[in-house]
Amino acid sequence: MNSLFFRGIEEFNAGSYFEAHDLWEELWVDTRGEARLFYQGLIQTAVGFYHLLRQNYRGASSQLGKALNKLETYPASYQGIDTAKLCADLAIWITRIPHLSHGVAPETDDLKIPKIHVMVCVD
Repeated sequence: MNSLFFRGIEEFNAGSYFEAHDLWEELWVDTRGEARLFYQGLIQTAVGFYHLLRQNYRGASSQLGKALNKLETYPASYQGIDTAKLCADLAIWITRIPHLSHGVAPETDDLKIPKIHVMVCVD
């Protein structure tokens, strides 16, 4: 598996959404086939949460919706991550965004932004 992919997951889970986006975009550019839209969905997920933290709720909702549309077409576990959990989390956030206050920019911990869960294979 590509190190850009896992470095992107690490950045995302650390709340560095712009950096995750950059890593996954670098991977996406050279990818062809079935994984291409998967990576694009991850990129849109990172961009969506980046917008959310900057109170761009329209951009966040749009990007997370596009991400969900792509990611939900993949198996529950794909490329080593729990895609089903990520999709469920995105669906929750898409319904939450319209209800957010337009006050102070929320902190990542306050929002409980989801993490990307890596699946562990045991033989």
